[in-house]
Amino acid sequence: MRKLATDELGLEILHIGDCFRLLPTVTLGRIGFTSGGEVLVLPVIFLVDGQDVVFRTKIGSKLASVEVGQYVTFEADSYDATTGAGWSVVVRGLAEDQPEAECARLDTLGMLAWGGPAAERAWVRIRPASIGGRRIAEPGDG
Repeated sequence: MRKLATDELGLEILHIGDCFRLLPTVTLGRIGFTSGGEVLVLPVIFLVDGQDVVFRTKIGSKLASVEVGQYVTFEADSYDATTGAGWSVVVRGLAEDQPEAECARLDTLGMLAWGGPAAERAWVRIRPASIGGRRIAEPGDG
C-alpha cells in the first residue's frame, strides 16, 4: 500500500479507492440512525453494490424504521489484536428502501442475511454523500 497522509493522531487517511477495496473484505458493519427520537446504532450484515452499501432487514424491525431520505451513518472495520493493525471506513448518506424488483436482484447476490424469509424482508440502500477511512499500520509497515 502506498504511503498515505496522516491525521492529527497519526492515523493514515485512506483514499476513497482504498475504502471501496476494504469494505467488501468484511461482512459485518454498524448503522447509526434516528428512530422515534432515539439515536440507534445496530449491527448489519452488508454488501457493497456498485458504490452503495446495502443490507437486508425484516419488515417491522427497528432497522426497517430507518427513515427513507434521511441521512444515516454506516461504519465497518477490521482489527488484528496480534499486530495492532486495523482500519475503519465510515459512509454517510441517504437511506433508500428498495422496490421489489431490486430486492429480488439483491437476494440473488448470495449474502447470508438476517431478516427472516424473503416474504418478510426489506433491503435498504445507503447512497453515499461522503466516505472516509483511517488505518493503523502494523509496526514497520508503510
